[in-house]
Amino acid sequence: MLINTIVVPQGAEYQVVCRGLSKAQVDSIQVIAIPIGVRQISQVLANYSQQIDGCANILMMGLCGSLSNSYTVQDSVLIKSCQDLNHNLIDLNAELTAKIQQKLSIDLVNALTSDRAITQAQEKLILAQQYSATIVEMEGYNYVKELKNQGIFVAMLRVVSDDLRGDIPDLNQAIDSQGNLKTLPLAIALITQPLAAIRLIKGSLAGLKALEEITAKLFTV
Repeated sequence: MLINTIVVPQGAEYQVVCRGLSKAQVDSIQVIAIPIGVRQISQVLANYSQQIDGCANILMMGLCGSLSNSYTVQDSVLIKSCQDLNHNLIDLNAELTAKIQQKLSIDLVNALTSDRAITQAQEKLILAQQYSATIVEMEGYNYVKELKNQGIFVAMLRVVSDDLRGDIPDLNQAIDSQGNLKTLPLAIALITQPLAAIRLIKGSLAGLKALEEITAKLFTV
């Protein structure tokens, strides 16, 4: 695999990707943990400029929400193109994506990059119609655009952790301006919406397990 750097949201997603690499007995790939969302993107890229300068191929990884009944919790997908909420579209690197798909045999889909967490199933259905996207995530478009501007090839692999079968708690108040999950607002969101909280916890745990497994599979020689 030509990938020398993985970019993944900080916290649990970062931890399971590192575990997946460890399972694959790979220690030559650097893993960069980024904040949730894109509010700190300029600062993040400045902080990691030295590591990114030497990169030719970067793989973005992480969890996502499904906008289609075809994909449910634990399904892995490769991203063909990303669009933002203003309908600006950017393609991922076709050659790098094809090499990953050859190894994993998973579907190619279009992604929507949202500036907030989409937690209602009904809103996901509306977004799918508006944007012709199959999954929704919070980092892709902006990072791909910035990295492509630096001449870096980027591919993106996502694992579904919530789908159209129900709502999850509104997490937007729990994500701070630095892209961190705040414990107290998260706890309040979970307590006030118990059924949705169960869906979130189950989906997140299943999605993280699948993310670890797909990382190990991709990088096992």
